[in-house]
Amino acid sequence: MTGWAWLAAAIALLAAPATAETLTISGVLTGADHQTYREIPFRVPAGTTAVSITFSYTGKDQKAVVDLGVRDPHRFRGWSGGNKAAFTLTETWATPSYLPGPLPSGTWKLILGVPNLRKGARADYTATIGLDRDPVFHGFAPAPMKAGPGWYRGDLHLHTGHSDGACAAQSGAKVPCPVFRTLEAAAARGLDFVAVTDHNTSSHFQDLAGLQPTYDRLLLIPGREVTTFQGHANVLGMTAPLDFQLGGPRAPAFARILDQAEAAKALVVINHPGLPSGEACMGCGWTAPVAFARIQAVEAVNGGIASGPLSGIPFWEARLNAGERITAVGGSDNHDATLDPARAPAVGRPTTVVHATALSQDAILAAIRAGHVFVDVEGTRDRRLEVTFEAGGRIVEMGDRAPAPRDKGELKIRVVGAAGGAVRLAGPFAPTIERGKALREDETLSVPIPPHAHGWLRVDIVGPGGALWLLGNPIYLDPPQPSARTP
Repeated sequence: MTGWAWLAAAIALLAAPATAETLTISGVLTGADHQTYREIPFRVPAGTTAVSITFSYTGKDQKAVVDLGVRDPHRFRGWSGGNKAAFTLTETWATPSYLPGPLPSGTWKLILGVPNLRKGARADYTATIGLDRDPVFHGFAPAPMKAGPGWYRGDLHLHTGHSDGACAAQSGAKVPCPVFRTLEAAAARGLDFVAVTDHNTSSHFQDLAGLQPTYDRLLLIPGREVTTFQGHANVLGMTAPLDFQLGGPRAPAFARILDQAEAAKALVVINHPGLPSGEACMGCGWTAPVAFARIQAVEAVNGGIASGPLSGIPFWEARLNAGERITAVGGSDNHDATLDPARAPAVGRPTTVVHATALSQDAILAAIRAGHVFVDVEGTRDRRLEVTFEAGGRIVEMGDRAPAPRDKGELKIRVVGAAGGAVRLAGPFAPTIERGKALREDETLSVPIPPHAHGWLRVDIVGPGGALWLLGNPIYLDPPQPSARTP
């Protein structure tokens, strides 16, 4: 897809919600407009969250050239000349050539510059202006990067120079690390998606918008690590403004932050809840009161911490035992994209592996909400864990719910790329697997589930020494329903 086609598709995507208004402006330029400017007014209503413009004109076969720019009621917002046929402006990001910022209501002006239009020639133009009032953002990529279901690998917790990420300059000095270095590291690792989650800021969204067309095999998901004195949480897939000053008038309780995230259909992840809070890691452990039913995910594995008192797994399991259905994910929490890729917390170590319907922002986030996820603690390129449960002719996968088996059920486990490892089950009724040998490179196992067993059941893969290799998400079996009695 060409750069212009990419941008035009992005505009169509942003204009899709029912809350969008579309204006169409047509006109004619003639030879008299040669080397002149024309400003075309249009109205932007209050509450607009994105202004998206596509522009086309005739006469190119006669060397006609029309350049583009735009002004809002108060200031000049950018000039792309003849290099873009489409562009978008929002409060937190804009197509390169244009400035992000508040979108004031009132009269805006589309600027047409005419560097060349031959005497006696004409150019018929059409400007389509999308005025979006929906806070939901569907991604910088205008279409799925891969169509169809698959296991997609990514890193959900990354920092750059827009917050406290640092890496080496040419001289070797530590400097704020640019976004592209993180993306280069992710691409080299073979990841399918990343979420860049700088602390309490949205300034990196501008870089992501500009870089997404270049990284056309790596899905870039906007994120923010909401860093408070009572815990940290990633908010993924949202570009609208977001408060983070928990305990102050802007966000007196974490519920206020969740209100904003839910309005934008963002995904909220509690980060590294097992870490201590103190001078070494300010606000890192989770202490904020919260309704866990509103939390979609927990970072169970942060960097290289997969076990022990600092692991997030006990915090997550406590929520499962309390009856919550929360997805476990992993994140490198990388702050230096140039780290040795074989050592945590390098980019992609750990890797969150998602079974999604496509490689798109909406599909990836939906699959995480559904729990169709496992965590590859060592960030390999090929380890895979597929778990399904079958009873009464119904088959579900990790993250799904099913009725407790009336007679018996069957848990099917397929493990790829974990030769020498072993299966470990966790949950209130976890059965045992007696195995006399280690897993092979590609192995499928079946585990019978007794009648009426209920609760959550998870499959993990551990190495020969017991180190966690793959962390699975549970399948949830609902308690048996009492039989209806005939009066």
